[in-house]
Amino acid sequence: MSFGKNLQFLRRLRGNMTQEDLAEKLNVSRQTISKWELDSVQPEMDKAIELCKLFSCTLDNLFREDMSASSDAYTDLRVETVPAFRYIKHAVISTEPESDAIDRIISIARQYDVEDPHIIGWDFSNLTVEQVNVFNMHGYEAAWILPKGVTPDGHEIYEQAEHKYAAVHIEDPFGDPFVTIPNGYKTLMEYMRVNGLEHTDKDVIPCFETNGDTMDIYIACK
Repeated sequence: MSFGKNLQFLRRLRGNMTQEDLAEKLNVSRQTISKWELDSVQPEMDKAIELCKLFSCTLDNLFREDMSASSDAYTDLRVETVPAFRYIKHAVISTEPESDAIDRIISIARQYDVEDPHIIGWDFSNLTVEQVNVFNMHGYEAAWILPKGVTPDGHEIYEQAEHKYAAVHIEDPFGDPFVTIPNGYKTLMEYMRVNGLEHTDKDVIPCFETNGDTMDIYIACK
């Protein structure tokens, strides 16, 4: 763990705040911020508390955690307004449901001559304790964002209104997916916390991932 690296990470989450910007807010010199980030000195308690207030974190977060773990894997942290869309979805519960759910959605899209469908997905949580603990299953739900004028027969059509999401880009999500993707969610939630953004699940898909060689993760905001 490194206080200095954590401070750099928090500046990045706060819209790439510069050392000069942070120094001005804390009424210290830019050189002081630089020394903190190099771990050559640490702030006095009053300045540490100011940092916690500014970045909505705790002293434990700041000094004892590795908040910047794998942070270089994540870029383009942002707030994005996702336009209204229509979609169909398909859920699979198994030990490895993601590919099955996505493949099913792709096959439906190809029936309508769409070779490169816009697919998103999210964890499907309606599982029994037995399915999770005994059979080691989990659920995944894939959805096809329908192009204008396409209405697949025999499928329930869902609609979502325009909504605000916090988002992050992952360039290589599947190099080490069981680490990279969960840390992507962690990084995005840290970004939301630092910037005062609250999660919502009212009348929207609460969070989702885009499908492809790269990935963007979205979390709905109030």
